[in-house]
Amino acid sequence: MKTENTVWHMHQVSKHDRASLKQQKPCLLWYTGLSGSGKSTIANAVDELLFKQGKHTYLLDGDNVRHGLNGDLGFSDAERVENIRRIGEVSKLFVDAGLIVSTAFISPFRADREMVRKMLEEGEFIEVFIDAPLDVCESRDPKGLYKKARAGEIKDFTGITSDYEAPLQADIHIKTDEMSVIESAEKVVQYLDESCK
Repeated sequence: MKTENTVWHMHQVSKHDRASLKQQKPCLLWYTGLSGSGKSTIANAVDELLFKQGKHTYLLDGDNVRHGLNGDLGFSDAERVENIRRIGEVSKLFVDAGLIVSTAFISPFRADREMVRKMLEEGEFIEVFIDAPLDVCESRDPKGLYKKARAGEIKDFTGITSDYEAPLQADIHIKTDEMSVIESAEKVVQYLDESCK
């Protein structure tokens, strides 16, 4: 909730100035997909490739952020919306700082992802759909969450007891049951090379 006594303070150094210093176009790579689809794995691989190119990046991972900034939020629909809103606001600040930002969040609702897209300038929000069939994600189950969800130990679990709304027109679509991690990461970097000059 905004208060009536706050006024936006303009900075002397602009986003354009910061991006020029870094010699890159700042943007937000928004990785979305089911738990176990490979979001964090691919986001980390992309971050490593960009770092080796001398790019200035930062990766915000869903689990990591819930240990701090969003530690007070659960997984109800309303709390998921607030989780994404906060991440959108933080990502916007990082983009303003001239960084290439990656976020790895299930972010199950299209409306929430669109909300974040609208926070940024045209072309800065890049939706990366990390797509894997539910049975593949469940067979991977790196954190044992699907097993717990099937046993009724976790409520509001996306893909089992809570809906996931897949992107209708993602900027980048990666099928992790068909591509390796490095192939997936290289596809993202190629997109950046071609569209973010």
